[in-house]
Amino acid sequence: MDFLDTSETEVRQATFKPASPLPVPLRIVIPGGAGDMGRLLARHFHKAGHDVVVLSRRKHAMPWRSAVWSGSCDLALMSEIEGADVVINLAGRTVNCRYTEVNRREIMESRVNSTRAVALAIAQAERPPKVWLQASTATLYAHRYDAANDEATGLTGGHEPDAPAAWHFSIDVVKAWERAAVESTGAGRTRLVLLRTSIAMMTDGGAFPVMHNLARFGLGGTIGSGRQYMSWIHQEDFVRSVEEIIANDSLIGPVNLASPYPLPNKDFMRHLRAACGVPIGLPCPELLLAVGTFLLQTEPELVLKSRRVVPGKLLKAGFQFRYLHWEDAARDLCQRWRCNHA
Repeated sequence: MDFLDTSETEVRQATFKPASPLPVPLRIVIPGGAGDMGRLLARHFHKAGHDVVVLSRRKHAMPWRSAVWSGSCDLALMSEIEGADVVINLAGRTVNCRYTEVNRREIMESRVNSTRAVALAIAQAERPPKVWLQASTATLYAHRYDAANDEATGLTGGHEPDAPAAWHFSIDVVKAWERAAVESTGAGRTRLVLLRTSIAMMTDGGAFPVMHNLARFGLGGTIGSGRQYMSWIHQEDFVRSVEEIIANDSLIGPVNLASPYPLPNKDFMRHLRAACGVPIGLPCPELLLAVGTFLLQTEPELVLKSRRVVPGKLLKAGFQFRYLHWEDAARDLCQRWRCNHA
């Protein structure tokens, strides 16, 4: 089923079932949860009355509990996982950097080693968690413009003739990352879900504030050719989809976290400019982008790769998206941003 060829009415009918409720309180452990996505999830679950603990390299002053974790299977990790209901492992060095040899090694090792540590802690627990949500990314899928990638029929990237060789590194990372979870001894004791997340659009951190600022100052034009698809998910749907995965035992293995309607970058930026109230935006050709990303110490792949990803499993499970279209999501996020900065 190609969700991009499905009408909004059909998708809404397919997603009529509300999200499954969660019993309160759950013990939720979030290794690597001090980043943007971790704080978003921790804030939501803490507010809902759950017992949340974030594990990171240093202790943080937060409304929820936090503990220092070395990144290995240490006493802190083992004691928190013992008897927990849910583990959401988000640990890993950011990919928002230049892919130098040192950074490549740190990106790969931080993901694979932390995943193995979580798996070992689960394997050694007398009372292992019921579900383990392991961070992954929709970057695994091929750079393509034709059909959409869902979990069942999506093409794995790494061999596209029109993709630069440097992009293959990201694919190698995801493969090793997911393999570390799937092949672990801990996976057999706990329901394992691989969160293949698209670009999570949130007001506090991530890609949205950067793109929003570009649009506000007249720089939010088409990036590159503008043909590349942008797969995205609104922050509210991201949190709610994680809740659905925790509650729904039928969701197992890879799960795409993305809106059913990805769109080309040209249209993506046009809707963002409209939501910002800015009628024009200077385009950014690939040569200028290469210079800009070099100066910002990041990689052009993050905005040039065509990520045409759809949430096949979530839709079939009856998950109801509140923000199906980027036009609506962009208006809401811009309004939230204005309220936060009033």
